[in-house]
Amino acid sequence: MESKGQYLPRGNHTTLMDFILLGFSDVPDLQEFLFGVFLIIYVIILMGNSLIIIITQIDPSLRTPMYFFLGNFSSLEICYVSVTVPRLLTDLCRQSRSISFLACATQMYFFLVFGATECFILTAMAYDRYVAICNPLLYPLIMNNRLCIQLAAGCWITGIPVHIGFTYLIFSLPFCGSNQLNHFFCDIPPILKLACGDTFTIEILVYTIAVLVVTIPFMLIFGSYVKIISTILKLPSAAGRAKAFSTCSSHLVVVALFFGSGIISYLRPKSSHSTGMDKLLSLFYSIVTPMFNPIIYCLRNKDVLVALKKFLPKWIVI
Repeated sequence: MESKGQYLPRGNHTTLMDFILLGFSDVPDLQEFLFGVFLIIYVIILMGNSLIIIITQIDPSLRTPMYFFLGNFSSLEICYVSVTVPRLLTDLCRQSRSISFLACATQMYFFLVFGATECFILTAMAYDRYVAICNPLLYPLIMNNRLCIQLAAGCWITGIPVHIGFTYLIFSLPFCGSNQLNHFFCDIPPILKLACGDTFTIEILVYTIAVLVVTIPFMLIFGSYVKIISTILKLPSAAGRAKAFSTCSSHLVVVALFFGSGIISYLRPKSSHSTGMDKLLSLFYSIVTPMFNPIIYCLRNKDVLVALKKFLPKWIVI
């Protein structure tokens, strides 16, 4: 295993020019198996989310705010996993797993931006369900095309300036020790472990941004669903309650999977961090959860299932 990186003198320190992503090098006999597993997962994510994007664009019955945001969410999932999985697959096939300082910073930046965007889009989707169920008569007026575009644009753009500065601060730290990054991508906790300066300020900033980007959206979603469930329970018929709940159950499952693993990863105390647990949680929220998302939305959403049944036979014939 390659263990020596390039260093550049800077004042009284030597600054790392590259990192070694150890990934899953501790299980050399499983490299081919892991490559196959992650490749299959990546293909499922690409195909599943691409299918959702296509049917939400071509099926007239799915041209609603709910499916507009679902299309955005599927596009985001493809971007999100493409930041880490292609690199992981490449590293599983080669001996040299070095990643340059700039490439590592770029990977972390896009991973954080897309992660923040996912939090915001899930919040916008919760707001859409809140208006649809709690204010059905005003729904077409409130969730008009202009507002949907503004919400989607805000979700995609908001995280960009915040994480430019945040990523710059992290990679401005001195890295003068080992260059071995015991992870499969450039995530915050393993990077901070390699810094030889005082990381207390950065760690406080991590918690602050996590609260703004993860906790506040989660609380907004939680508040929306408290109101949604309260409204559903007041509906007079069991069929009405079942139909109302079916329109938001898929979103609720995805929120639980994504926010649950994200909050545990970034808001748990530093003393409870372990390399094995960090890798497992990262695998879950960066690869496994995006794989489940199209499956959940396709199997639990009747409108999507109907659209798929109409679309797939035509596509197979072609």
